[in-house]
Amino acid sequence: MGQDARQAHAVVVGGGLAGTTAALQLADAGVRVTLLEGRPRLGGLAFSFRRGELTVDNGQHVYLRCCTAYRWFLDRIDGARLAPVQDRLDVPVLDVGHRRGPRLGRIRRDDLPVPFHLARSLATYPHLSAVERLSVGRAALALSRLDPADPALDGIDFATWLGRHGQSPRAVEALWDLVGVATLNATAPHASMALAAMVFKTGLLSEPGAADIGWARVPLGELHDTLAGKALAAAGVRTELRAKAERISRTGDGRWAVEAPGETIEADAVVLAVPQHETHALLPEGALDDPDRLLDIGTAPILNLHVVYDRKVLRQPFFTALGSPVQWVFDRTDASGLKGGQYLAVSQSAAQDDIDAPVAVLRERYLPELERLLPAARGAGVRDFFVTRERTATFDPAPGTGRLRPGARTRAPGLHLAGAWTATGWPATMEGAVRSGFSAAGAALSALGRRHDHPLQEAV
Repeated sequence: MGQDARQAHAVVVGGGLAGTTAALQLADAGVRVTLLEGRPRLGGLAFSFRRGELTVDNGQHVYLRCCTAYRWFLDRIDGARLAPVQDRLDVPVLDVGHRRGPRLGRIRRDDLPVPFHLARSLATYPHLSAVERLSVGRAALALSRLDPADPALDGIDFATWLGRHGQSPRAVEALWDLVGVATLNATAPHASMALAAMVFKTGLLSEPGAADIGWARVPLGELHDTLAGKALAAAGVRTELRAKAERISRTGDGRWAVEAPGETIEADAVVLAVPQHETHALLPEGALDDPDRLLDIGTAPILNLHVVYDRKVLRQPFFTALGSPVQWVFDRTDASGLKGGQYLAVSQSAAQDDIDAPVAVLRERYLPELERLLPAARGAGVRDFFVTRERTATFDPAPGTGRLRPGARTRAPGLHLAGAWTATGWPATMEGAVRSGFSAAGAALSALGRRHDHPLQEAV
């Protein structure tokens, strides 16, 4: 029986955001889909777990209004109301290294056209001198003229470009790295200029509200596992958890066989939506010109510190810090289900120096820093302090990484790749993961001869 006489079948390997997106897109186009996930849950590296009375996210994840693909994902799983975007960009920035004591500044936007929407905020930003503010404005204008897709930009680091455009070490610390470390998971000397240009041009220089911040007001597992699972089931996707794909090979009739524990599944199309090293292990011979390039795509860690106080010590939903090893601090009290006291999550990107430090060492290092930043914490009792570590949280955005990232299509007909590490043009974000799912599903549908429309109003 030929493909035209039966419903096409696709297997998606991996149930993170990329795989879930690809599965939904394929199912919505009328393809029969089986999704295999080795873990006992969906969500990939953006998930939740229980710790006593708390429901804890493994790490704090945010997105921006310009993240149109992830916003599509939230709408598709009926979760947008649970992860709203702030009405207007407003980031409290607390500098505890100031010679006159702690000083609070804010990065805010107005409703004026770009680039004037940030002009007042920059003009009054207390953590830079007047000369540095003018220099930042000139650099931003220069950045707005760059094409992030220019391969030459991938060959240099962000710090080099900033230095060429007159940015002082203080400007890098108090502004460029303040945003860049959280979005790129690397400091300016270790970040590809192409990815940095993409982040700043899209987030800060595309439209006034592009950088407004959104985050889940519920545990991530409620979105990426529970609601995503319901959406997959409603779309007719067969989802198998604790089902790790072990081998992928061609069948005698040119289709695909995916071996999983207890069964071999035949399919017309396969989407590999797993990390690059796992993808490398599953790729059949000849699928990529140089599959070992996947092994050259490095990884970067993120560390999260979780502190439960016996009282409220922070009145803002979040803030970021200067003059301290603390980066971003979020209030997760309501989302975690905590009754009484306050639960703060401290998100530390580019955490190579701390990722393997013992919990006791991290407690000794960071609790005094939180007391420096939050005077109300100085007399508060600490009910709990624990750590979550993602040693391979993202791909390493180092210069030169762009040329290593493969597209969705492979040389093997019917085999497609997805994951934030593929060639999305974005850094390793939830947005990039969803976009990669779009690309992989689109490539698979094209190969199957299925007409399809891209979910976003842009070219496929």
